[in-house]
Amino acid sequence: MNNQATMQVKLIDHASAPLEKLYAAFRTCYSSDTPIEIWEKIKADKISREKIRHFIAERLKTGHASPLEQIVFWFAISNVSRSLSHQFVRHRIGISFEQQSQRYVKFKQNKLAFVMPDSWTRAGLDDEFDQLLARTSELYERALKAGIPAEDARFILPNAAPTNFHIMVNFAEMLHICDIRLCLRAQWEIRRMVALMRAEIRRALPEVAIFLQPKCGENRMGYCDESFDDWQKCPLGKARPHKSSLFELYERYGSRKARALGEAEFRAVEEKEIL
Repeated sequence: MNNQATMQVKLIDHASAPLEKLYAAFRTCYSSDTPIEIWEKIKADKISREKIRHFIAERLKTGHASPLEQIVFWFAISNVSRSLSHQFVRHRIGISFEQQSQRYVKFKQNKLAFVMPDSWTRAGLDDEFDQLLARTSELYERALKAGIPAEDARFILPNAAPTNFHIMVNFAEMLHICDIRLCLRAQWEIRRMVALMRAEIRRALPEVAIFLQPKCGENRMGYCDESFDDWQKCPLGKARPHKSSLFELYERYGSRKARALGEAEFRAVEEKEIL
């Protein structure tokens, strides 16, 4: 029986005074005060924490996201599968990865754990899964002993092989990651990892974590934009509306009927002056 890798997620550090930094960044855009004057007011306690939270929440509703890039989190993540890592590294903006190498790290057979989805156990195929990976571990160790470089021996390691990350991610990208990876449509392992990342932030910075939700959350889009069948299967479907129901309400009670955008509408967008 192979060792099963146990996922670990830890928030190592985060930007100090994140709410104050967000407030100052947002306020700089909408105030005649200089950033220095804004910070002087913050440090002199002339702006209450409640006012700071409210101002940030109102700005987030407008979609003004660039100040969020100034708030940063550092995470240590261990024992996630290579299958997960191939998904995770697709996030490229506002995030920096350092990942355990299979080229420079030589894994010992008795320490080479794997990630096995519960679906294999439910299907009654977990023993066969273990046998295959035990054989893989054995062959991998024989390859190393035969002088095959680790960078070549790794060719037989499967997507179930575990890996480790040290990452830096800003708040804007963390919101995006939660938008799509906390959705039930996301694969179970990466969904679990991101849920643990959110839980770590929630323990340290609950005022910030309230915005970390799947995209249907009330602090994000507020509705599900996936297929109707997926929405029906999702446990959050009881709490969040599907986009089709919003369109139905608009059609029923709106002042004008929705229709496809034509070239006339695009010309209006291109030509109209905003006063």
